[in-house]
Amino acid sequence: MTPMPTLSVALLLVHLLPQPTQSPAPAALDVSAAGRFAKLALACVQQEYPNKIAHVLNSPADIKAPHELTPAFYGCFDWHSAVHGHWLLARLVRTFPNAPFAADALAALNANITPAHIAGEVAYLNGAGRESFERPYGLAWLLQLAQELREWNSPEGAALAKTLAPLEAAAAARLTAWLPKLAYSIREGEHAQTAFSFGLILDWARATHDTAMEKVLVSKIKEFHVKDRACPLSYEPSGQDFLSPCLAEADVMRRVIGPAEFAAWLSGFLPQIPKTATATWLPIGVVTDKSDGKLAHLDGLNLSRAWMLEGIAAGLPPTDTRRAALLAAAKTHADSGLASVTGEHYEGGHWLGSFATYLVTKRGLGK
Repeated sequence: MTPMPTLSVALLLVHLLPQPTQSPAPAALDVSAAGRFAKLALACVQQEYPNKIAHVLNSPADIKAPHELTPAFYGCFDWHSAVHGHWLLARLVRTFPNAPFAADALAALNANITPAHIAGEVAYLNGAGRESFERPYGLAWLLQLAQELREWNSPEGAALAKTLAPLEAAAAARLTAWLPKLAYSIREGEHAQTAFSFGLILDWARATHDTAMEKVLVSKIKEFHVKDRACPLSYEPSGQDFLSPCLAEADVMRRVIGPAEFAAWLSGFLPQIPKTATATWLPIGVVTDKSDGKLAHLDGLNLSRAWMLEGIAAGLPPTDTRRAALLAAAKTHADSGLASVTGEHYEGGHWLGSFATYLVTKRGLGK
């Protein structure tokens, strides 16, 4: 096996480079909590095994170790978790550039996101039989990583964004080819769900001024969802969901229609939202065995529900009486979800930190 690159030189360079000036961290996240989340990602972005790959073998030549197949994103158990683990590190270094974990985080980013590694990722993505590889969830997170690096106003962020750009372009091209052919939305609580990924991709398209991608996405979101009514929220969650089909749909719809229209649409889509400050209308998901990777998904559901509820509330007019119930439920879900981010079991530790960071830094609200 080819040995992984060491971080010592990168660490030294990080200490010598001037630290960029950044905006203050959100009040909901302090450096201690950020350090806990960063530690989870640092523990896995270069941990190759255990590894779950969705890999099409075209010949015996395709039988290779994960770091040979996808040389940048081979850690954190699976490709998409590796991608959003790198996003977590970029997000937290950008937010806390002088934190104790910042040097190690930047060193890990520089060690994994290199021109050679990204060229290998592009070659893998474009290989025969891989048209559906990590589509849409992993590709959406890849675009979020690219957006984060581009918005990170520093020489380090700019250099990493430039290095990642070929893979960003390949991911965007793959999605651009797929979206016009997608005849139906995918309404499930795991990776294939379209509503959540469409939100991430749309945020990227707007940030990068990709008007063609934005136009296609807005059209698809409206085509799939504008006529939806009475989403069966009481059927949720399924036993291994980490995304809510109903809430994710509402969270993406608030991105494409104005507050007044969204308020009217939401009345028909989720009529069960109360008009008082109560959280009891949406119980949290319960994990019965945190060492079971699928059952542990429900900890992630609580985190993603929390940011989706906040997003739905933000999409409504300020005077809408449902906002109190949405935010109350967001708090109970956030409290439960954040308490679960311990790293005690790798089944959750390799990815829950990313969801926690997305929530507490308000990334879904454009912060």
